[in-house]
Amino acid sequence: MSDALRALAIERLAQAAASVVVEVVATRGSVPRDAGTRMLVWSEDGAGTIGGGHLEWQAIAKARAGLMDPSQWPEEEEIALGASLGQCCGGAVTLRYRRLDDAALADWPVEVSAPFIQLYGAGHVGRAIAHLLGTLEVRVQWIDERDDEFPSGASPANIERVCVEPVEAEVAIAPVDGFYLVLTHQHDLDLRIVEAILRRGDFAWLGLIGSTTKRRRFEQQLKQRGVDDDAIARITCPIGIAGISGKEPPTIAVAVVAQLLQAIEQARMGAVAAGV
Repeated sequence: MSDALRALAIERLAQAAASVVVEVVATRGSVPRDAGTRMLVWSEDGAGTIGGGHLEWQAIAKARAGLMDPSQWPEEEEIALGASLGQCCGGAVTLRYRRLDDAALADWPVEVSAPFIQLYGAGHVGRAIAHLLGTLEVRVQWIDERDDEFPSGASPANIERVCVEPVEAEVAIAPVDGFYLVLTHQHDLDLRIVEAILRRGDFAWLGLIGSTTKRRRFEQQLKQRGVDDDAIARITCPIGIAGISGKEPPTIAVAVVAQLLQAIEQARMGAVAAGV
């Protein structure tokens, strides 16, 4: 999403379309977006997200007010999410507001291309998978609505923790050809996330934790909701490469990440063959 958002910023700047860059410049504790996350706001619309909820609503309002009078923007503004906004995350973010100009664009880094993964669920298996992904050259959004499920301490630089509700809304902001792993604590939440991914359609791979029984149940429910059979057939469930039978979270994680790496390599080979 960041690459696409930067491209939109370039387009709006070329058109001299007045816009504001709202950037998360610092964080404390558990927050919905890491430092460096940006959102574009203009008078009638916007793009990107800094985490949704009251935080984003207030930031949009301040950005639009500042389009008329930039003096209304605080140079930097620290906001306690739980205490002042009642959001599910208990940390704090510092926001910066800047009119979109050449200097703001120059400070906007170009992301290094790497496979993008959304990992849903911060339970035992999710934590084990995130631990492995943190050692690889991939970009990961690790998403859970439960702030206290994320382990203490900082994540590796390639992993962005996202504590947000509703979690399935994050599907819409992932880049095209992303990879998805769905393993939350609730079957109905898994179903909502999977449905959102299938309806979006432009994903490279979708893995869902569970048994063949869970897969059959999901297939029936998705068909009842009008999801296309071809889309449903793209679900990988159960997940994990064959021949590894252990049920311990680290063992499951190894099997799942190995399968994910296979999917990434297949997608890369397909892109090369297509000349992309």
